[in-house]
Order: sequence, then C-alpha cells, then structure tokens
Amino acid sequence: MKKALSFILAIALVLSCVSFAGAEEIKNFKDYQTQANEMETFCYHYSQAAVDLNVLVNCFDHLLTNDAAGALVGSAAKSWSSPDGGQTWIFELNDDITWVDYKGEYMADCIAEDWMTGLEWVLNYAKNQSANTSMPIEMIKGAGEYYEYTKSLPTEEAKALRLDKFQEMVGVSCPDDYTIQFECVDKLSYFPSVATYNCLAPISGELLDEIGVDGYFGASYDTLWYNGPYTITEYIYQNEKVLTKNPSYHALDEVKLFDTVTVKMVESADVAYEMFAAGELDYIELPASKLNTIYNDANHEFNKNLIEARPTKYSYQIHFAYDKKNEDGTPDVAWNTAVANENFRLALYYGLDVTNYLARLNDINPLSCQNYAYTGNAVAVNSQGVDYTQLVRDELGLQYAPDHYSRYNAEKAAEYKAKAIEELTAAGIELPVKMVQYISGSSTTAKETADVFNNMIKTYLGDDLVVGETKTYVSKQATEVRDPQLAGIYINGWGADFADPSNFLGQETYGEDNAYYSQMYSKINNATDAKLIETYKEFTRLTNEAKAITDDLDARYAAFAKAEAYMIEHALVIPLYYNVAWELTKVNNYSKVYSAYGSHAERYVNWETSTVPYTAEEYKAFVK
Repeated sequence: MKKALSFILAIALVLSCVSFAGAEEIKNFKDYQTQANEMETFCYHYSQAAVDLNVLVNCFDHLLTNDAAGALVGSAAKSWSSPDGGQTWIFELNDDITWVDYKGEYMADCIAEDWMTGLEWVLNYAKNQSANTSMPIEMIKGAGEYYEYTKSLPTEEAKALRLDKFQEMVGVSCPDDYTIQFECVDKLSYFPSVATYNCLAPISGELLDEIGVDGYFGASYDTLWYNGPYTITEYIYQNEKVLTKNPSYHALDEVKLFDTVTVKMVESADVAYEMFAAGELDYIELPASKLNTIYNDANHEFNKNLIEARPTKYSYQIHFAYDKKNEDGTPDVAWNTAVANENFRLALYYGLDVTNYLARLNDINPLSCQNYAYTGNAVAVNSQGVDYTQLVRDELGLQYAPDHYSRYNAEKAAEYKAKAIEELTAAGIELPVKMVQYISGSSTTAKETADVFNNMIKTYLGDDLVVGETKTYVSKQATEVRDPQLAGIYINGWGADFADPSNFLGQETYGEDNAYYSQMYSKINNATDAKLIETYKEFTRLTNEAKAITDDLDARYAAFAKAEAYMIEHALVIPLYYNVAWELTKVNNYSKVYSAYGSHAERYVNWETSTVPYTAEEYKAFVK
C-alpha cells in the first residue's frame, strides 16, 4: 500500500507544477451541496444514498480503496490475496489504525473483529432493516442464512446478538487481530471491489456497547467514532458541515489531506455560482443559464476556465411508482392502472426525444449525456475489452449517435400511445393521467428542469394520454414523498457498489427484501396487475440466472445484458442520462480517486488543488 500511495502522491506533486504562477495548494477546501441533497442519516452501514455516503466515506477507512486510475489499492488492509483462486479472500490489516471521536480523541484500537462486527450489523434484520444486504448475501457463505435467522427472531432478541451466532453461521473469521478472512460461495474474482463499499465497513463493538443498537442507527456526528482521514467536527442542518483532518489517521505520512473541508448547503446552483465568484467556494457545477453566459462571452472572467467534467459513476433513470397514493392515503387508481399498462410505459420510452432535457445538464454538448442502459459505464468489461453497457445496447439494437437521440421513435410511440388510450379508456380510466414528480421547493434550478421535462411530455406525446405535474417538498424527499408514496415517478441515479452488473439489476427485482428500488421507490411488490407482475418475475428470473454464473465472466455479463435488455424493452424503468457537467474548479479531477463503483471518488484524499481556478488549457495536460 505504501508504495502505491507514494506513487500517487508523487504524480500529484509533479502535476502541481502545472498551474498559474503564484497559485498555491488549498489548505482548507470549500465545497457545496444543494439543500435538496442534505444528509438523511449518519448510520453508515444503513445508508444507500449518495447524500450520506459521499460524506461518510471520508470518515471510515475500508479494507481497500482506489487510486487515481481506478485500480484497487490498500487502505486499512496492507495486502490481500486468495489462496484458492477467488473463493477465499484474506486481508492483512495495518496495525496502527485507531478509533477516535469527533474531536479526534482516542477511543479504541481498530482491529479485524470490527469488520466482523460491521458485517453482523448489516446482515442483522433487526438492526439494519435489509439495507446493503444484497452483496454479502449473494457472495459470502452463510450470510443469507444468518439474515433469515435474525429476521425470524423477536426484534429485541435479534438486536442483542453480537458475534457468537454470526461466527457459527457466516464464512468470516479473524485468525488474529489484524487478519480477516472471507469465504465466498464460489470463486468470485470481483469480491475485492466489494471491500470498498460500506456493507464491508467496520464498526467498533465498544462503540455499540457505549451507545447501543438504537444509538448507532440514530447516530449523530458527535456520537460516531471515526477511523478514516477526517472527522465531522461541525454539522448544522441545511447550513454546513465541517470535516477536519483526523490527527490520528494511520496514513498521515503517505497521503495528502486538507486541514478542513467545509461543505456549504446552498439553495441552488445559481447561488453556488455567486459564492464561487466571491471566493467562497472552490468548485461548482454550472447551471445552464450561467454556462451559456460564460461560454458565449469571450471576455467573461471565467471563459477560459470552463471545464467539461469527467462523467460521474451514476446512471440516471425514470423510476415508476407502481403503488402511488393520493395525499389522503388512498390508492391513486388512475396512475396505478396506467403505469401497470405496458403500452403506456412504452409510449413514454419511445416517444421522448430528451435532448432538451439533457441540455439542462450540458447545454454545450447535451448528447454526451445520453444513456440507453440502466447499468453505469465502466462497471464491467468482458475478456474482449467490450464494456458491459455496450452488450446491453447491442441487445437493444441501440447505439450512440453524435447528432440525435437514438431511442426516439415517433412511429412506435404513436402506436403504443393509441393502444394505451384504448386499453385505459376501456378500463374506465379518465385521461389524461397525471404523472406527478416532486422537487425541492427551495430550488429554482429543479423547478426549471421539471418544467422542461413536463414540456417535453406535452411536445412529444400531446396531452391526451399523460400530463406532467410538479409538486414540491419542504426538506426531505424520503419522509415527505417516498414514505407516503405520493410521487408517480422519480428521476434518480444509481452508482455501482462493486464491479459487477448485479448491484444495478439487483435493486429492481421482484419479491426480494434487499432490492432497494423495489422496496423503497417502485413498490412493485404491492402491485396487483397480473401482467405487470409476470413481467417483473421474468426479469427477476433472468437476473438470478445471471447471478448464478460465477465461473465464466463473459457468460455472466452476457446473461445480465439479456436480463437488463428485457427490463428496458418492457420499460419497467427508463434510462435517462449520465451526468457530464461543466464546472469551474480549483481541483484537478485527474488527481482524485477514480472509480466506477463505490463512494471513494468522493474522498478528499490526494487532491491536487490551486488557489486560482484551473483553465481549460491546463486541463488538457491533466487529461493526457
């Protein structure tokens, strides 16, 4: 690990020579998030949301992390190996890792058992409510059996469990304080990539003894223990959070950290731009209005600083809610009937040229954001060097086009729309149905984007089948919208947790507790339409058949591609975009951790920075 990290730091130091004369490295970095992206929980093992993980990944050291090229490198583990070709994985830990409180005070040594304690928490139904269980259940011997065991127990009895029963049932062991061993269900070459994700993050058993199960599930920044590069020393809801360099971090002499990172919560991207211009932020993604103003004015102070960012790991989709409620809690019969109708969904799938919507993300080069697959790019590559998403597009017969949005097919859309109108009218549904989307009430950018979306529906499909309707929530979408099931659609992104397509498709399966989107958003398990359920069950069968292929990655990826194409061909979800934004930045993105999976790309580690914004010309050297 030390050699790998030293090499990365050496690269960063060389690149730091390429900057404006007089520019210096930033010591106290100023970042931002919009208020719609405020954290929802500090329980790291429970969260599956980027709003939480992007912060907390800086507070916990995982077994492994990634370098600036995306390769796996050691973090808490100094080495890892498999003596039997991928079924057994052994991680040797650094022996100088400690737990500290939010003030940086020593609390306990961090040992191998803490990783076992973390996994027990994840797999214990009473503690973690099925969150983040899909990966360990599919990969680690006995994990599924332990999950079902805890689910069968009375809640308080399950909460009281520690490690005795877990060690008896699950293929995880600690030969000593600094070695942890995992027994997989088969030879899984991609298992080490899971070691970067929070389902395999550690928890100190001493912390659980101190604050209890309920205390950790409802943790706050000042009750957490930290073993990562930063602690959270201040948190003001919807205002700011401050991450401070952990003075006891075990790799302080090997990595470059900021003294502090302050994350400001702002109302909108427009407000963020004004703060950047005033020197109050060190990086921003540009909203469309500001991008056009700067791009079209050669004399603008930031014209030469426009940077087209690296694509993020997230693939964004239109997610349907199949059990929507009215505000009084009664079923929204019109919407639920319409969205269960495949012709209705296919009219949307083929009928929308989303180019103008993509321009909200990237007005200069909107088609760079086009997306036709559910899984994100670069998650998996077959032995011929073909990206998995290309396999999906081949199954669908869709390819990227430089000058138009390839999926749009007006003739097919008209055919499906006519069938949907006929079938829904016969079912007694009053048309048009309302497709309700919720946005943050404080975000003008979100309102403008939603308006573009609704106008797109009207432009391409008219207003006789479906009309878009925008409503707002005050602070938390999860509690105000998702839990009471008020939205008809969600436009959400999902990023890979490890290097395999299963962690995308596994979120959408039918009848499985650990399928995140099925449980939290689509509510497909509540659906009553027989044809819809049959379609979902077939998709689930295809997905599980692909998961079962572990001895031939090419065959595995081909099977997943068929399952994903089936899901998309039936428009169970609709792929929408990749985020390729334009930005103004004082950060060299090519010095940061890079990964198509996990959350480590958000770690404030080894960043090359400049107190003066980088230019597009400088970025050409970084790209090389």
